[in-house]
Amino acid sequence: MRTRVRRAVGVIALILGLAAVPSLSASAITGGEPDGNGHPSVGLILFYQPDGRFRCTATLVSPTVLVTAAHCTLGTKGKTLVTFDSVIAEQPPSPFPVAADPANGYTQAELEAAGYKSGTAYAHPEYSDFTDLDNWNDVGVIVLDRPVANITPAKIAPTNYLNAYQQPKLNSTIFTSVGYGTEVRKADSGPQKPTPMSYPLIRRVAQEPGQKLTPQILQVNGNEHDNRGTGGTCFGDSGGPTYHGGYVVTVTSYGYTQNCRYLDGLQRIDVPVVQNWLTTFPGVKIG
Repeated sequence: MRTRVRRAVGVIALILGLAAVPSLSASAITGGEPDGNGHPSVGLILFYQPDGRFRCTATLVSPTVLVTAAHCTLGTKGKTLVTFDSVIAEQPPSPFPVAADPANGYTQAELEAAGYKSGTAYAHPEYSDFTDLDNWNDVGVIVLDRPVANITPAKIAPTNYLNAYQQPKLNSTIFTSVGYGTEVRKADSGPQKPTPMSYPLIRRVAQEPGQKLTPQILQVNGNEHDNRGTGGTCFGDSGGPTYHGGYVVTVTSYGYTQNCRYLDGLQRIDVPVVQNWLTTFPGVKIG
């Protein structure tokens, strides 16, 4: 799958702030619209891994736990930065601090001193790292060092919730994706080819029609020109939630193209292999 899919992680250069993403990286909302206060339990996470500093999206599901993608948590160095601000930066530079020791990542003290929340990252123990679509398990968790008191956690879908939306019903079902990914649009100057833009860095939301459902993956159509929806995910949206019926049903996992205008692959979190693991964390409930 590595030659066909791109992860939805956003790369952040240590000096330049938000930078272009690599070919296998996570996604951001293409099209759609600014979320504003629409989904206050959805936050941005920022973290160090051995090959750089990255951003993803995550959702508060208990006062101390956020759910995200495993590829946004596996191999994290030190603590993970968490913010629920809807607008991070309209234009450069980004406000995020650089770790005093990037090789070891952030510490709780330096994140709190900069005004951010901190947490510890965990990846699903059966995460296949993009090698086995039948046993994907691209789910991770951030356990916060201090509970969040002013945000109502999102609800995780009941077990096997999505099984009721097989084709042909799936094709007419609309899902809502949220994330802090890069917006893909034409540049203000130069070549007018749609390109992932680092700014503005804000939380966005899009509607996506269902396309395919497997025991682990929900695929949706993320093309903003599909008149059934309004857009899809792109770089930086990895780990972000997709909602249906008031529940979080998936987290963003992968996409197929670099211009973020095709199919989005979303990891189901309504399946037992995921939910049995999520409920081992404090306060996480199903349904």
